[in-house]
Amino acid sequence: MHPGTTVRQDCVERNGLSVTDAARILGVDRQTLSNLLNARSGISPEMAVRLEKAFGTSAREWLLRQLDYELAEVMRRANKIKVEPFRASTTESGGSE
Repeated sequence: MHPGTTVRQDCVERNGLSVTDAARILGVDRQTLSNLLNARSGISPEMAVRLEKAFGTSAREWLLRQLDYELAEVMRRANKIKVEPFRASTTESGGSE
């Protein structure tokens, strides 16, 4: 689940706030918050701090939720990510330092 959905449920709806009121409380414009709530943007470190200060939730927890979401999204398409596996050489090379 996108973390914006959790913000909508736990911070906005649970407190009976409109998006406009929640945006004012957070000190952001309505469109910025709307983008987050509708999964068009993620939780930035700054937004995480704003959520912590406004609603008493942990900024670290918000950032971990965002990271978990983004990693899950990438893992769903990991088989399409082409990389060349690195194989360490068994001989030492005399590189310059």
